[in-house]
Amino acid sequence: MRRFLPDTFTILLVLTVALASVLPVHGVGADYFGIATDVAVGLLFFLHGARLSRDVVVAGMLHWRLHLVILLVTFGVFPLLGLALGVLSPTFIPQPLYLGILFLCVLPSTVQSSIAFTSIAGGNVPAAICSASASNIFGMFLTPLLVGLLFSAGGHGGFSWDALEQILMQLLAPFVAGQLLQPWIGDWIRAKKKILMPVDRGSILMVVYSAFSAAVVAGLWHTFSIGDIAAVIVVDMILLAAVLVLTMFGSRLLGFDKADEITITFCGSKKSLASGVPMANVIFAGQSIGAIVLPVMLFHQVQLMACAVIAQKYAAAAARRASAKEIEQAVSPA
Repeated sequence: MRRFLPDTFTILLVLTVALASVLPVHGVGADYFGIATDVAVGLLFFLHGARLSRDVVVAGMLHWRLHLVILLVTFGVFPLLGLALGVLSPTFIPQPLYLGILFLCVLPSTVQSSIAFTSIAGGNVPAAICSASASNIFGMFLTPLLVGLLFSAGGHGGFSWDALEQILMQLLAPFVAGQLLQPWIGDWIRAKKKILMPVDRGSILMVVYSAFSAAVVAGLWHTFSIGDIAAVIVVDMILLAAVLVLTMFGSRLLGFDKADEITITFCGSKKSLASGVPMANVIFAGQSIGAIVLPVMLFHQVQLMACAVIAQKYAAAAARRASAKEIEQAVSPA
């Protein structure tokens, strides 16, 4: 049952939302907290850039077919599914929460959990590292562009080119700076992962607290019911199930081996909370983004629970195949 329980970070997210609901930051305090949040997010993406080894990038880029499939699912199939789910709004899902689901669909893949689950399941870990990292790099450009395209096409408004400029300055520029300094500080940062983890998690929690504080002040919990939240969870589960089936069986039809199938399944089905929340903060600057990030937060927990089970099943199947092979070799004539 432990794999179905929320992880520590998810619990912290829930507590952060609860704190924002009871003690939201507002007024001048919100302005100063917003500045601190921007600094923390910039530091987060600087560390992302400094951690990523160039050797990993070069080695992983050689497997271009696998990376192309993952990118097409992440930034092609997901957005199309998001548009298709528009038939549920506003009858089944309130419009602001549907926009959050649509935003979820244009986010890049996760990095840490994609790699972790690929490793547990016995997949192609170097390719997973490259694909998940490339997804986040491309996402800095593609996510705001897709938001502008899909939101304006659906009559929901979009974003100005100023938003893309903010993405480049607040997220991409620190990432590039980290990459440039990676040869000198990369090993140290990777060695200090546990010490620097609070920066990763803390910056996301700061954005969530700021976003939900503004949303609570604007009347978020008076707008949406428990039924609305349950509807989002159901839609998140359906969305994840559809992409898992597509990546798992589609990779087999395309002729990928088992290790690559595992990588495509986990990297292609994930959406990044770590990148999504800061991006929402920039793309929708000046707007209440509580309803936008709520579906992303719920999807985060759904994907962790589902993929934990799938990774264990992949690992168990691999163990059975290895055991059968050992028995076959033991009984076969020399």
